[in-house]
Amino acid sequence: MKVLHTADWHIGQLFHEYDRTYEHQQFLDWLLQTLGHESIDILLISGDVFDISNPSAASIKMFYTFLNKATKGNKDLQIIITAGNHDSASRLEAPKPLLESSNVHIVGWVEKDTEGNIDYEKLLIPIKDASGNAKIWCLAVPFLRMGDYPSIPGSENPYTEGVTALYKEAFEYASQKKKEGQTMIAMGHLHTHHAEPGKMNDTERPIMGGVECIPATAFPQELKYVALGHIHKAQKVGGKEHIRYSGSPLPMSFSELNYKHQVIVFELDEDISNLKSVEIPLFVPLQRIPASHQPLHEVITLLEQLPNTEGTRETIPYLEVKVLLEGPEPALRYKIEAAITGKNVRLAKIDSKYPPSTKEEPEFITQEKLSELQPLDVFGKVYQSRYNTEVPEAMLKLFKQAAEEVNQTAE
Repeated sequence: MKVLHTADWHIGQLFHEYDRTYEHQQFLDWLLQTLGHESIDILLISGDVFDISNPSAASIKMFYTFLNKATKGNKDLQIIITAGNHDSASRLEAPKPLLESSNVHIVGWVEKDTEGNIDYEKLLIPIKDASGNAKIWCLAVPFLRMGDYPSIPGSENPYTEGVTALYKEAFEYASQKKKEGQTMIAMGHLHTHHAEPGKMNDTERPIMGGVECIPATAFPQELKYVALGHIHKAQKVGGKEHIRYSGSPLPMSFSELNYKHQVIVFELDEDISNLKSVEIPLFVPLQRIPASHQPLHEVITLLEQLPNTEGTRETIPYLEVKVLLEGPEPALRYKIEAAITGKNVRLAKIDSKYPPSTKEEPEFITQEKLSELQPLDVFGKVYQSRYNTEVPEAMLKLFKQAAEEVNQTAE
């Protein structure tokens, strides 16, 4: 059976305040074509279908329209979807009874009985062959929140040990059902040790001290493939070919300027074979001008040389401008926007940089010393720390004037 693994769609996400409906729709249309072209039997979506827990009606419609087209266009396609940390488990699972009649399975949360025992049956999805016989068992594990995983008494790291225990117990439960000739795979939405998020996961909550990282050894060796989501950069985990993040389908930041987004495709029988990445087209380009920080007048000249607007609004590139400033520039955005008026770019981000600091180490000011400083001293130190240069005389004069007016008012 042929499998396609994808994750982290983030439908409804804005890119620096720009709506991405066009890009998400283009990706879903491409995925529909890929499902048919690659003759996919199983589609795994490992979390973060939506960007927020309360997505818009348009985002919801886009997702379920895709599911409808995917199942109608691929008669025997089986789809398994797990919730990510951005998804609302209950909202994602709401149409579950209806979708299961179309071989679409959604697992949003970990269900427990009245005694608090995990119902592993709800996490176990049978994948059937053309004859209707269970061929593969999938441990469909959603994003795990506190209380979802087993509590380990005396544990030094309750999260890591608890999540590891959940996968172990789920695997043992599935093993009781597994028959000769059947295989097992798993899904997850989590952060693994040594994963490389780079700047692509700036929007995700930071991992404090590695306490919420899961080692590759948490997944039983007998699992033939582990389809992960949460990290937006496609990669293997722990050097293992069968434990992978598929990465996000759309760029999440300008750090992905030269990054190729992808889905993972492989064949699964008793073992995996013919594993490959399938590159996703870039529907809206990213553009950076200049390549490194340059003085403002040089940047403006480069921007004015850009070609005029062409094509449709949806396909115009997103632009990041990198500018080197000597100090505050209140009219910076206005000057840049004026330079690109009518140009074939959409200003998404201005990355400002100031001269390097001449001080070897930042100055530490005690509470006692702070009380001795005058407002002008504080202003000078703040300005120096932010712009790495002395306050210009004209600005010092204005500050002194403002301070004198405040003192006169206070008196």
